Amino acid sequence: MSETDTADGPPPFEDAFSSDDVEQRIYGTILQTRKPTTASTIADSADCDPKTAQKYLGWFGDLGIATRHDSHPATYERNDAYFEWRRINQLAADHSVEELQERVRELTTRITEYEATYDAASPAVVDAVAAAEDSDERTIDDVYSDLADWVTAREERDRYERARQQRTAGEREQASG
Repeated sequence: MSETDTADGPPPFEDAFSSDDVEQRIYGTILQTRKPTTASTIADSADCDPKTAQKYLGWFGDLGIATRHDSHPATYERNDAYFEWRRINQLAADHSVEELQERVRELTTRITEYEATYDAASPAVVDAVAAAEDSDERTIDDVYSDLADWVTAREERDRYERARQQRTAGEREQASG
């Protein structure tokens, strides 16, 4: 080991999963898979036997982590809906209804400010170049940054609202049970 290597530091990028067991390597590979990919390609990335990859991919499919496409050969990809569901469940578990409501209010205020600033109901309808040219204060980079933040605020508000509804429903069930 060289002087710059540390025993507890991150693994080298080109061999990021080498210390993980095969399940973790396949999981790490499927997390990075954004388009349908064969089990043998995933096995190559995870440095394991294709039959082992198929076994774990089937299991990850059953759990909802991966989506299996019945092509020939079968292909797999990350199931983004699972991770969205998991994030909402975590928000509901980690925050009170009041905290979730406050965050929804904060995000709604930010969204309303963007709507007023750009005189638009959605960032998708804003012409970024025209908005920058019509402004003395905002550069094109500022406008693109605002639009990205606006999209993120809308997505985050939706997550927090769904978590709030989930938490509220859970508290109602406990009160009536």
